[in-house]
Parts: sequence; structure tokens; C-alpha cells
Amino acid sequence: MLKVAKRTFFISLAALAVGIFIGDTLPSPEKLDLRLEDDPVQDKTDKTPFDVTVNKISYHINPLYDYELYGLVVSKHEADSFADQAHKLWNDHLNTADLCVVWGKNAFSGIYERLKFSSGQWTCYAQSSSREDWNLFSMEHLSNNHMLSERRDINKKLRKARVGDQIHFTGYLAEYSHGDFFRGTSTTRTDTGNGACETVYVEDLSIIKTGPRFWLFVRRLALIAFLASIVAWFVAPDRYHAGN
Repeated sequence: MLKVAKRTFFISLAALAVGIFIGDTLPSPEKLDLRLEDDPVQDKTDKTPFDVTVNKISYHINPLYDYELYGLVVSKHEADSFADQAHKLWNDHLNTADLCVVWGKNAFSGIYERLKFSSGQWTCYAQSSSREDWNLFSMEHLSNNHMLSERRDINKKLRKARVGDQIHFTGYLAEYSHGDFFRGTSTTRTDTGNGACETVYVEDLSIIKTGPRFWLFVRRLALIAFLASIVAWFVAPDRYHAGN
């Protein structure tokens, strides 16, 4: 049993490392929903300011535009992750997740497959070692969306959404605040740098196509096997015999 536990430990550790290194995979362009060709729709809104409460904190929402987007998730940041301290510091429990998405020419040209994407606490980064690839990539067809919601059903979908998923959401480009805290929103796809992210109060969200899940499955299976092998290693009867 000890030999089996050791073998499982090292195999599962290697599989977990490979799965983490490869990360989430993206679908090929021919698997994209044709609605991702369209630019986000932004119109003046009739929605008046309103308040919502999360974790006993009241947030004031000021909608600026109605907003709708179809996009491919290329990076994601969870606001309640261990590495995120800024949201905790500012008592920002309304911004559940950030979804970085591409659409239009960035999607159907397939250029997204040749770039690397990552997310910080407030920002989405696109990187390429190829100048040619970078010149083909359009920053006007990428956006980092700060997703706001106090609704349990919406937040459940936000947590479920993963890199590689194709999503559709509607809501409002909005400012929000509580106490001395205030965050605005970009209202154009052509800006860059600080303040270029879209802050979206979400009214509806759907995952219209899930992305490839193979390496997610590998990571989960490897983690289970890894933890089980540690337990088996320490409880294996022959471990104690070997020590006598």
C-alpha cells in the first residue's frame, strides 16, 4: 500500500503541475457563436440611481448607459480570492468578479490564441512576444468588466464562468460608491490604462457556450488523487513496519 501511495503521490503531483502550467484552454474560432462578431451595445439609460445592500453595506448605483455584450472570456479575476486584498480593504463586496473578454476581429481572426492573458485585482493584461501578432490584436475589441451584483443567482453564474466560456450579459455601465469609496466606469472601448475598464451592474448573465474543460478535469482529479495519496501514505500499515 505504501508503494502505491508513493507512486500515486508523485504521478498526481506531476499531473497537477502540468494542469496548472497549461491552465484553461480557449475554443478555436470556428467554435465561436456568431453573435460574438457584434460590438457591445451601449445606449442612454432611463434607469434612475438606486441602492443595494451587500454584507450590511449600502452601495449607491448610478447607471449611465444600458449595456449588452457577447464575448469570449480570456481571463478572470475572483474578487474574493486569497490574493485580493484591495476589495476587502475597501469593503467592496459588490464587485464579485472581473471578466476580461474579446469579441469581433479579436475573436474571429483567432489572434487571441497567440496571446497570453492574465488578470490583476483591477486590470486585464494581454501579452505577446511577437510584434506581428501584437499589431494584429485590437485593444478596441477587448474589455475588462468589473461585474457588480447583489443577486445570488447572478453571482452563482459569475463564479461558474471560466476562461474559454462564451458569455452574454446585459445591465448598466454604472458608477457606484459607499462612504468615501467611489468607482466610475469607462464609457468607450477606445480608451486604455487606468479607468479604461467597464463597470457593469449586471441584470442578466448567461454562459452561451462552455469552453474546453479537459485540463480543469485533470487538475481536479489530480488534486483529489494527490490529497488521497498523502492520507494513504501516512496510514499505510507497511509504513510503520518499515520504521521498526
